[in-house]
Amino acid sequence: MSRPARLILDRAPSPIGELLIVTDEAGLLRAIDFHDYEPRLDRLLKTHYGAPRPDVGAAPATIRSALVAYFAGDFAALNTIPWTTNGTAFQHAVWTALTEIPAGQTITYSELARRAGRPAAIRAAGHANGSNPLSIVAPCHRVIGMDGTLTGYGGGIERKRWLLTHEKAL
Repeated sequence: MSRPARLILDRAPSPIGELLIVTDEAGLLRAIDFHDYEPRLDRLLKTHYGAPRPDVGAAPATIRSALVAYFAGDFAALNTIPWTTNGTAFQHAVWTALTEIPAGQTITYSELARRAGRPAAIRAAGHANGSNPLSIVAPCHRVIGMDGTLTGYGGGIERKRWLLTHEKAL
């Protein structure tokens, strides 16, 4: 588990609510969430980093501009955001697999488990997906139920629907 010397919290507007962007002193994204889930973000930071509240400051311009570009329709901009975060090896495999789902496409939880290298671990893949600290950047909104239904999303189903519609996956 790598503990950064410092965590920095920035806030940025988006079409679906204010984003909370947590970076480290090296300019790497550590977490991103929505303003109405700030207590969850605080718990995540405490769990992963044992850290007190992050310092208030600006995220690197490259991260902010990539998020603006994504919301403007440049979906590949997310792939330019450098990130690292703590978690288990399997969680990292799941989160990395999420980053490899192209915008405009969706996959099922069973496919996510397969892509993470453990095809029988569907529930574990779902749990790792649900604890993804990199909302939007590791696009967990692109994972749907076997029957095509929109299943749980940490930012709420309406945001998931908006993101998938934005990416023309719906």
